[in-house]
Amino acid sequence: MLNFNPDDLKTPCYVVDEKLLTSNLEVLDLVQKRTGCKILLAQKSFSMYSVYPLIAKYLYGTTASGLFEARLGYEKMGKPFGKETHVFSPAFLDEEFDEIIEYCDHIVFNSFAQWNKFKDKIKNSGKNINCGIRINPEYSEIETDIYNPCFTGSRLGTTLDNFDENSLDGISGLHFHTMCEQNSDTLKRTIKVVDEKFGKYLANMKWINFGGGHHITRDDYDIDTLCECINYFRDKYGLEVYLEPGEAVALNSGFLVTTVLDTLKNGIDIAITDASAACHMPDVLEMPYRPNIIGSDLPDKKEFTYRLGGNTCLAGDIIGDYSFDQKLKIGDKLVLCDMAIYSMVKNNTFNGMRLPSIVLCKEDGSLEIVKEFGYDEFERRL
Repeated sequence: MLNFNPDDLKTPCYVVDEKLLTSNLEVLDLVQKRTGCKILLAQKSFSMYSVYPLIAKYLYGTTASGLFEARLGYEKMGKPFGKETHVFSPAFLDEEFDEIIEYCDHIVFNSFAQWNKFKDKIKNSGKNINCGIRINPEYSEIETDIYNPCFTGSRLGTTLDNFDENSLDGISGLHFHTMCEQNSDTLKRTIKVVDEKFGKYLANMKWINFGGGHHITRDDYDIDTLCECINYFRDKYGLEVYLEPGEAVALNSGFLVTTVLDTLKNGIDIAITDASAACHMPDVLEMPYRPNIIGSDLPDKKEFTYRLGGNTCLAGDIIGDYSFDQKLKIGDKLVLCDMAIYSMVKNNTFNGMRLPSIVLCKEDGSLEIVKEFGYDEFERRL
């Protein structure tokens, strides 16, 4: 059941449900309380900073993939709420690194070459910054290479063969990220490899970061096994354990509401919407995947089947095939599920498409328009 009425909204728009988001945060906080770990928001998945005050009530801070995310995390959560700001990048830019130091209390380097390049700046900054190395255990169960940080030839993380134990002075932690939308059984097998390969170095570290890809707030997720994995490293090495899920924070808490603009027939029934897969939910084409739509089913399961497509000139701008109880008509509102993550952070204005508004559905069911976009946004990006 939706906590809002789609007919009350001008489309296209993203709607984040505060009640559903809070439910996710409570699950994550339960893991923290059971294990003493620290969970961070990975902003690469979800950066709707208007809800950062809510997230700050539960999580320990944010993690970033570069300068702009680091600044956002620091200014919207780190500074006002006293939360931590972490950053990792495959390679840092010289001209940005002083600013990175200004915002971050944890900096993770992809290689020892990067660490050796910037370590003097950190030591001379006068700030107490925790520095780490991202390791590549060369083990992952992700089947799609584009999402697999450990596939052959990956640029992400330092392998054991390239681990420079003579350059560890100033390094207080190790970071690995090997998962994508996976359960804790995968993590359990992964940490065994990490321990076998890098355990002798962990004995001298203060913290370890398990990275992201943990689908902790999914209904079938095994939290007990996750807690077992966290406690294993805490008990064996006395390490502080971080996790930085992105999807799990806002999983299933957001929607994309769209309007049917036209219907036509070309061998199959087709509906054109004011939401675009290419512009407003790029992961639908990149993963690819078929998002659920409330009130719909798989093709031919219900009486009327339609292919839904966006209002761009890209022939492949297809959301997917769906069946409905009633014929679709111009003006109908459709609600696509799980649209908080990897949507706002990846959308674009190809074809001059309007970016969806951002709306917050509050605990009491009221709707707050957080931000609207028009021509100025399109022009400014060019």
